[in-house]
Amino acid sequence: SPGFWEFFKVNADDLAVDAISAKDYLKLKETIYDENWASDENALELDFGAFDFSSRRLTLSSSIGNGVDFISKFMASKTSGDLEHSKPLLEYLLALNHLGENLMINETLNTFPKLQEALIVADVYLSALPKDTPFQNFEKKFKDWGFEKGWGDNAERVRETMTILSEIFQAPDPTKMESFFRRLPNLFKIVIFSVHGYFGQADVLGLPDTGGQVVYILDQVKALEEELLLRIKQQGLSVKPQILVVTRLIPDAQGTKCSQEIEPVLNTAHSHILRVPFMTDKGVLRQWVSRFDIYPYLERFTQDATAMVLGHLECKPDLILGNYTDGNLVASLMANKLGVTLGTIAHALEKTKYEDSDIKWKELDPKYHFSCQFTADIIAMNSADFIITSTYQEIAGSKNRPGQYESHMAFTMPGLSRVVSGINVFDPKFNIAAPGAEQEVYFPFTEKNKRFTSFHPGIEELLYSKDDTSKHIGFLEDRKKPIIFSMARLDTVKNISGLTEWYGKNKRLRNLANLVVVAGFFDPSKSKDREEIAEINKMHALIQKYQLKGQIRWIAAQTDRYRNGELYRCIADTNGAFVQPALYEAFGLTVIEAMNCGLPTFATNQGGPAEIIVDGVSGFHVDPNNGDESSNKIADFFEKCKTDADYWNRTSQAGLKRIYECYTWKIYANKVLNMGSLYGFWKQLNNEQKKAKQRYLQMFYNLQFRNLAKKIVIPSAEAQQIAPTVAKPQESSQTESPKPSEQKPIETTQTQMMPRENGLEQQRQLASPENAYTSCPHSSWFFLFLSLSIVIYAAMKYYGFFR
Repeated sequence: SPGFWEFFKVNADDLAVDAISAKDYLKLKETIYDENWASDENALELDFGAFDFSSRRLTLSSSIGNGVDFISKFMASKTSGDLEHSKPLLEYLLALNHLGENLMINETLNTFPKLQEALIVADVYLSALPKDTPFQNFEKKFKDWGFEKGWGDNAERVRETMTILSEIFQAPDPTKMESFFRRLPNLFKIVIFSVHGYFGQADVLGLPDTGGQVVYILDQVKALEEELLLRIKQQGLSVKPQILVVTRLIPDAQGTKCSQEIEPVLNTAHSHILRVPFMTDKGVLRQWVSRFDIYPYLERFTQDATAMVLGHLECKPDLILGNYTDGNLVASLMANKLGVTLGTIAHALEKTKYEDSDIKWKELDPKYHFSCQFTADIIAMNSADFIITSTYQEIAGSKNRPGQYESHMAFTMPGLSRVVSGINVFDPKFNIAAPGAEQEVYFPFTEKNKRFTSFHPGIEELLYSKDDTSKHIGFLEDRKKPIIFSMARLDTVKNISGLTEWYGKNKRLRNLANLVVVAGFFDPSKSKDREEIAEINKMHALIQKYQLKGQIRWIAAQTDRYRNGELYRCIADTNGAFVQPALYEAFGLTVIEAMNCGLPTFATNQGGPAEIIVDGVSGFHVDPNNGDESSNKIADFFEKCKTDADYWNRTSQAGLKRIYECYTWKIYANKVLNMGSLYGFWKQLNNEQKKAKQRYLQMFYNLQFRNLAKKIVIPSAEAQQIAPTVAKPQESSQTESPKPSEQKPIETTQTQMMPRENGLEQQRQLASPENAYTSCPHSSWFFLFLSLSIVIYAAMKYYGFFR
């Protein structure tokens, strides 16, 4: 069963089978690569499980990922109607405040009997009031009794909340416990870290290390703010929430806004992107840095980001969320320093993407620096109060494949460390909260009145023009065929080249459909990413090998989300299909996007998409390790569509039904805020154990990670000396305002808040490459002056000739 592991040793002579420990298994594995390390009795061993001996754990594989349910039950069992057991909850309520102002109760109700008695008196009083009586009408009386704001916005809501608390004191129930914490006013300020790549709202998708994670976070922020505003209103408060997405400021921003310190998040009123530069001894690092080479900068980045966040929020955040290895490590360092509840989101743990990458770390380290990455991952996941995953498989895998987190239960990096107990997937910190897709962008192709028809001429040219350009190469000879469509980063794991080979080898599929892929660059000299360069060369070789001209269109990475949404729908207009062929995919946002647009979808059976799609019902699974089987499955679909006129529509509708039932951002935001509230109290209940484990993690970070990070060579590039500043965002509203004219980005200097841009048309303009500012290097001014001089001289001669 998923989550349960036993290790055995088989004797080659008599085939005797003996049970062994995880430690012994790892040592035997090490002998293949480093016998000296395997035999070293003083080799560094890490055992994080040693700190969890007193913690309660889930016991069933089917319960993995249901952490909130478990801790609600546990907290209910610990909170019975007596003074001793109710004390932690009472202390938690007494500590609730916003900027020093008490919420819920004050010191008047500092004992359990006093609170119980006051709740009874308040219930009698509220029962005589009309349900819609505003809290302000009885606020003074409640304050005299020891109650503060936060119970609700009217008599009905206040009475409901108080009744839930009374029932918890009387007969604790996990459902009521979760419901009560959902109503508590304990989350107002949230910080989200996403460090690597180009984090922006326009012209960034498809740039190196920049893909689904950016889309995920921007949609996440909008959903969280909307849910926060609803909860704060229902609590009867006038507090304005704040969400900060903290990322890296990149001076050489490639025409994006990644050099702008502060940027409002579109379609929000209280959320901003805060960019902090990477610093070296020489000053600000100007250029993009691969996610694999990012580790030397993270500690200083954390220090600078912490100072800027505190300056912006004017207090500590209530919740910190990390994303990917770098963001999770930075988030864990800040949360530990400030004593704030921490949630982490892996998106993808690289150890599972590359076979035997732990045992072969020395071989792979020059290219990927896995020694740093795996160390950072194990630190972050053990630091987290809760871990958000998109699927069950991400945690515990399946019967045939271990999960991403499960693969960190026991592993070894010979010569570095032997992790005998890394993470326990039965830990109640694990929770599943699947994201959705933004409905304004990704909606069914049948909703004709909402379609972005202004994009149609450009999409027509993008798909069907015959000429090779900087935007596309290849052409489609027979445009009557449906289109097989895929869109992803151009790297090994996304497997776009694998899909191209499946198509090239399958003559039946080539006769039935065209292939269109959106991925990366065509010219390897334009890429700075090692994997992408290799994949570009591989794509060109495959197109030549299988003579695919006339049947394939390779489109450069697209950065406009709105046009991408319409592109999905235009593919659906051809009765085409979307294929996500990744070797492994933690979740698969493009799968959600395609299905939202009504496009029948084939997706990898390795990872999250296997849970999103019910095979043969709402879409289809494909095996990325069996190209012949996968390509034939796609061909079978298109052949059936020819014989059954309604088959394509039925598949499309089934996909949409699946999305609406399980994958929306509203469901996601509700779950995540519930986690933030509940785990804040859970952390308090387990404070002593948490402190002990944190000391262990601090030692490991200082003695291991820091030394590994120092060994990564920092590129010698021009750095800019700057004075550190803390810019404070001004409050903005969601009222429509005109788009300001583009100005040259100010690099890490104090930035005034830009007017917030709203409306679909303004977002389309922002997302358009034509609106991007492009900087001109100093050398270009000389050539510009020289060119103008030649033009003026030629014009004078020309004018003289006609005279």
